[in-house]
Amino acid sequence: MDPRSTQEPAPDEAAQRLLAERAERIRRPPQSLDEERVLPVAEFPVGDERYAIPLAQLLETVVLQSVTPVPLASPSIVGIFRYHGRIITVLSIASLLGVRGWRTDPAVLLIVDRGGGEVVALDCERVPVGISLPLSLVEVARAGAREADVEIQVADGVVRLLDVPRLISQRLPGR
Repeated sequence: MDPRSTQEPAPDEAAQRLLAERAERIRRPPQSLDEERVLPVAEFPVGDERYAIPLAQLLETVVLQSVTPVPLASPSIVGIFRYHGRIITVLSIASLLGVRGWRTDPAVLLIVDRGGGEVVALDCERVPVGISLPLSLVEVARAGAREADVEIQVADGVVRLLDVPRLISQRLPGR
């Protein structure tokens, strides 16, 4: 072979088969991921904890602005907000969860479906991140749950999955 040549010799037939098998194996998703069903959620911090709500309940995130305070309202009620021509209640998720405070001031509102056609907003420090939780772990955690949040152990820590309708009905007086 000429040392000045930049081309490598073509692999023999056995090497070509091996490379083709490896390429096929890389293209296939791992079986465990292929078979595992997941629950897509929106994850966000509240204080030092990680919380999430099912993406099916999250309608939109909007910048926290133009919230009108409601005099003599429960401490869990931040105020009211105009959303697509409707007036909706803005709730303090930290207050509902019993967390003393935020690491930073809330910057966004999570517009969520509370069920039964009712929409509410929850204040949040930042825009949530979409992640997936293994449905098998979610089902096990929810099976005996009495509270509105359940702990799901994930590779990088614990995520507390919220049931928004249950959270509001359990922790907000008169709801």
